Amino acid sequence: MARTTEDERTSVAGLLLAAGGGRRLGGRPKALLEQRGTPLVERAARELLAGGCAPVRVVLGAAAERVRARTDLAALTGHEPLVNPDWAQGMGSSLRVGLRALEDSGASAVLVMLVDQPGMGAAAVARVLAAHRAGADLAAASYDGRRGHPVLFGAERWAEVAASATGDRGARAYLRAHAEEITLVECADVAAPDDIDTPEDLTLLE
Repeated sequence: MARTTEDERTSVAGLLLAAGGGRRLGGRPKALLEQRGTPLVERAARELLAGGCAPVRVVLGAAAERVRARTDLAALTGHEPLVNPDWAQGMGSSLRVGLRALEDSGASAVLVMLVDQPGMGAAAVARVLAAHRAGADLAAASYDGRRGHPVLFGAERWAEVAASATGDRGARAYLRAHAEEITLVECADVAAPDDIDTPEDLTLLE
């Protein structure tokens, strides 16, 4: 496992992928789904901040203007949300947009979270960040031993991650190729990895 020095572990950026159009939800953009009156995109950005990520960047896509009108992500994160014009091509394109925007951030790593996992919170974010501060440059939350989100990539890995991110697979190909290098951080006691894909999954918002 590659390691970073204490001086290099300065800050970890948070990257929230929130561009999905909710095709299986009847075209309801996932960013605008609400949990207890709060849009998921705003809830997730707050959890990244509370978990210790800085800066936090949000990638929008479907209904980006509606999301901007409904939320004040710029005030919350200190940055205007990014817009991926190619969001319909899949998560990989949004990951590339986010990594590109963070190239000059000075962050030693990025922690990637998905907007449609309402059971994910600051506690899981903080645990994965702690693994980075302990030396890991590739780490992921795990749930009863099974890898999930959030996922952390050291800055030196970003170019290769971006190059491998195609379609709706995100960083899956990269993570599979580097499976033996991943530090898994058990989070089943503080978070749930369930995501919202179908109308039946909307019960997760209750």
